[in-house]
Amino acid sequence: MPDFTSLIIIFLGLVILISSFFTVKQQSAAIIERFGKFQSIRHSGPQFKIPLVDRIAGRLSLKIQQLDVIVETKTKDDVFVRLKVSVQYKVIRDKVEDAFYKLDYPHDQITSYVFDVVRAEVPKMILDDVFLKKDDIAIAVKSELNEAMLDYGYDIIKTLVTDIDPDAQVKEAMNRINAADREKTAAQYEGDAQRILIVEKAKAEAESKRLQGQGIADQRREIARGLEESVQVLNKVGINSQEASALIVVTQHYDTLQSIGQHTNSNLILLPNSPQAANSMLNDMLASFTASNQIGEAMKNAKNKKKEE
Repeated sequence: MPDFTSLIIIFLGLVILISSFFTVKQQSAAIIERFGKFQSIRHSGPQFKIPLVDRIAGRLSLKIQQLDVIVETKTKDDVFVRLKVSVQYKVIRDKVEDAFYKLDYPHDQITSYVFDVVRAEVPKMILDDVFLKKDDIAIAVKSELNEAMLDYGYDIIKTLVTDIDPDAQVKEAMNRINAADREKTAAQYEGDAQRILIVEKAKAEAESKRLQGQGIADQRREIARGLEESVQVLNKVGINSQEASALIVVTQHYDTLQSIGQHTNSNLILLPNSPQAANSMLNDMLASFTASNQIGEAMKNAKNKKKEE
């Protein structure tokens, strides 16, 4: 039977042999050193190293990573603003050795370059341009980082300016300006609406007056036609035109009195109510028509005479 020492040696040998095998995860890389000197890069899958000679110096992730950098700086119009810049980067698969040995703290290096670029670009812009040209700032950061970090084995995938936060007093002032502009726009819309309502109301009133005038003209035309027919009917029964006119005036006179009497809320009106009064009104109307016709004829004759001269 083997002694106790042999068992220990066998056990230690098995432990050393088992420790020689290791596994590298997907999207990662292991750095192997031999007696403290770089030996090789091992990628995903089962791997083997020489016991007691090789060792795993470190592991690096090959996945895309993100670093958020907050930078405070001043704009051209002397406004302090905080920008949040998100940098997406990854280790280049063929440059794992450079990424592991050339930089101890890649996050600090990337942060320094972001600070340098942002504080060089933003002071050239006013605050409004910082919001409008944030993509230009991101492109400038990416260009500077790519050029610098490529030598260290890092690839900058994308840079984004994800937040712009001015000083609290500046934001309050900007909100007041925005609110005032919106109130001004709302007032303009309300004024336009009122103006349209006024114009449309005036058009409606004008159309109403036109239709009202047309209705009155039609009413008077029908009254005249009715009077003419009444006179013609009276003439057929032996009543001459003057008598017929007097009869019509008297009839309308009494109809008017009757209409006034039917309304309880009507004011008191004193009107002559005798047939002689109706006849007087008719004579006055005829006299007025005759005088008007004479004046018209005189004016026409004077005008013609003036043309002949």
